[in-house]
Amino acid sequence: MEVENINVDEFLPAKNPVKLKNVKKNVAPESGEGMDVEQQNNEKKKSKRQSKLKKIKKNAEPNESKVNMRKVAVPAHRYTPLRENWLKIFTPIVEHLLLQVRFNTKSRNVEIKVGPETKDIANLQKAADFVRAFIYGFDVEDALALLRLDDLFVESFEIKDVKTLQGDHLGRAIGRLAGKAGRTKFTIENVTKTRIVLADSKIHILGSYQNIALARRAICNLIMGSPPSKVYGNLRNVAKRVAERF
Repeated sequence: MEVENINVDEFLPAKNPVKLKNVKKNVAPESGEGMDVEQQNNEKKKSKRQSKLKKIKKNAEPNESKVNMRKVAVPAHRYTPLRENWLKIFTPIVEHLLLQVRFNTKSRNVEIKVGPETKDIANLQKAADFVRAFIYGFDVEDALALLRLDDLFVESFEIKDVKTLQGDHLGRAIGRLAGKAGRTKFTIENVTKTRIVLADSKIHILGSYQNIALARRAICNLIMGSPPSKVYGNLRNVAKRVAERF
């Protein structure tokens, strides 16, 4: 029998090329682009680490500018007195305490710094208390006592800390503290050997610890409504007892 050559491809279905649409091929990135991405990630990690280390150092180590400098804010109503008495404030701080002082016109602060000739760093706090006392309203001569004596300081409080008063009641309380032509305030100052400043509803007392306690007690009694004559009598009795102890 004769065998004919049979073409197998004739019995198979035609191989039509199928076109795949909308199929995204995963193209491997080139070696150069991959290296750039890795370098950027490494740089970001390094920058984050450095920022964390800086924050830790700031929290751990005290700032030298805060340690070697004090700033005292000056309200608007004290600009003119500060300008007029600047020489009296400047001289003791620079010549006696050997510190550096200036008034920053932008931030409206009196800045006191430790200089190369400063012997005792505790003078920095003394100078700040001296300037702050003047800003509160004390005379320069009275505030200078803070530089000369170590047992003096300033205590401040408000009338509302003693009793909540509003409107006319607050005005009458301030009037009782001052007295006619300031007699009540001067009497308390002379008996207790302190200096008192009445700045609206705020009260500032300059003196030693015991004397401030006496003056504060008298002021609180006046705020609560005690008559001035009774307060004077109590003050004199307490002052005599204190004088007898010493």
